[in-house]
Amino acid sequence: MSAVYFEDQRREMVAAIRAITEDVSAEVGKPALDERVLRAMAKVPRHEFVPVEVQPYAYLNRPLPIGFDKTISQPLIVAVMTDLLEPKPDDVVLEIGTGLGYQSAVLAEVVGRVYSVEIIDELAQRAMQRLKQQGYTNVEVRVGNGYSGWPEHAPFDKVMVTAAPDLIPPPLINQLKAGGRMVIPVGLPDAQQLLLAEKDSNGRIATKEMMPVRFSLLEDADQPSFRMS
Repeated sequence: MSAVYFEDQRREMVAAIRAITEDVSAEVGKPALDERVLRAMAKVPRHEFVPVEVQPYAYLNRPLPIGFDKTISQPLIVAVMTDLLEPKPDDVVLEIGTGLGYQSAVLAEVVGRVYSVEIIDELAQRAMQRLKQQGYTNVEVRVGNGYSGWPEHAPFDKVMVTAAPDLIPPPLINQLKAGGRMVIPVGLPDAQQLLLAEKDSNGRIATKEMMPVRFSLLEDADQPSFRMS
């Protein structure tokens, strides 16, 4: 499959995201997604962030396996979660759950810097390799338990979580700046909701349920702590 083929597939993917967003506009809370986010989706080569055996399906609007019983989220969810952050060009973002780095790459297109935490060492190594190959110099990946965040680089303007805890982890709330936003799936496996959490100037958190989702579970705090890759 050629580069032109994948470019065509990306254009079709973005067109599908635009159409589906209109159908779920009530849940998303807006009739269309930010054009900066859609341009990022149109630019990042999703096929380079999945295993070679599933590359032919990279631009379908569905999750795909990436190994270790993990998946890459469907493009619509990636676009919606990125949009909900209201990313700014100078934002510093914490991402929990690097996977193979696709969401990291999309974020890197629309914010200043991304710090991403992945608990599975081999996935983190593969993500770093892919991000480097695609020229992303504003993403740093660390191997560790994302429940604890990345305190050395806190506070963060935005936090993106791609694995689901039962409740929002307190360390992630503490590491979010006043005025910041967090997008996180929360809940039991069969009853997860995508939440938008906003932190006011007094440090209080207000949450809003956006839509039902299904994500891998986020390991809790009694799992091993950080280790450098």
